[in-house]
Amino acid sequence: MTDPAAEFRFDADAFLTWEAQQSEKHEYLGGEVYAMVGARREHVVVSGNLFAAFKERLRGGPCQAYVADLKLRVEAADAFFYPDVMVSCEPGDHAAGLFITQPILIVEVLSDSTAAFDRGDKFAAYRTLGSLREYVLVDIPARRVEVFRRQADGDWLFHEFLSGCGDCEFPALGVSIPFAEVFENAAPPDSSPVIEEGEA
Repeated sequence: MTDPAAEFRFDADAFLTWEAQQSEKHEYLGGEVYAMVGARREHVVVSGNLFAAFKERLRGGPCQAYVADLKLRVEAADAFFYPDVMVSCEPGDHAAGLFITQPILIVEVLSDSTAAFDRGDKFAAYRTLGSLREYVLVDIPARRVEVFRRQADGDWLFHEFLSGCGDCEFPALGVSIPFAEVFENAAPPDSSPVIEEGEA
């Protein structure tokens, strides 16, 4: 999330009307609007991997996966976000138009510009969603998948999946995804382009 455009302060309904006329996506939190920047290739690849994996494993059931172009409404936080991947099992969400409101799982793929927000204020907003059972953060350079799981008492329990772990498990959905599948076709950690002799 970038710095808010100071001239833009809306209520939720005005934001939806305004954003429908824009060529770029924006997130909204507490009356302020934040322009979203383009994602790196690895970010898009990993988001796509997870969306495809959830879509395939949930086919034929009541839950559906959604990718980043669909908004999430977090009413208690007066916010609209564009998570990288969401899964909802609510019929009302599957019939929605502009946004959904009751995801059971949310995935954010971290970037340098959004990591602090995804771990902080955005997670705080997501925790107000009564439907949410798992919040997933993917750190591409570290090759790490972090999962926060809501317990019966409302507390959140942290689980970490690292290279060599086998499968990443998402018990809220009864789904497991091989760790290698999450990062398939993403660049190797700390890779840099090789410049052959004579290239400028």
